[in-house]
Amino acid sequence: MADTLKPRPEFRNIHVTQIVAYRMPVAAIVSILHRISGVLMFLLMPFIIWMFDASVTSEVSYDVFRSAFAAGVGFIPGWFLKLVALGLIWAYLHHLIAGLRHLWMDGTHAVSKEFGRSSAIATLAVSVLLTLALGYKLFF
Repeated sequence: MADTLKPRPEFRNIHVTQIVAYRMPVAAIVSILHRISGVLMFLLMPFIIWMFDASVTSEVSYDVFRSAFAAGVGFIPGWFLKLVALGLIWAYLHHLIAGLRHLWMDGTHAVSKEFGRSSAIATLAVSVLLTLALGYKLFF
């Protein structure tokens, strides 16, 4: 009788050095990116506040704001400011779409492996496509 019983699988935590070799599911990648996008938006809050303040204070400040993205500010070139703004665009869009995905899953109890995988792929695709569209508008 003991020969027919299969041993139970043993689950262990992986070490930090094994993360590169570990193949995470798409839902785990979206979850990690959701956290990274939240931290990115929090850390760049002073830049966001500056952009908002410079764009709505007056017409002169708006012209300074536009010239900062064209020519740069001090030693920071304009393309770098656009790149940071593009990172913020991605962070906002990804965080929003992943948050809506989590709300949908919590509200409808649609928690299955298949739905988690397909909704994670959709989250990545929509956030990247919208970021590319807005990035095209930003750079051209």
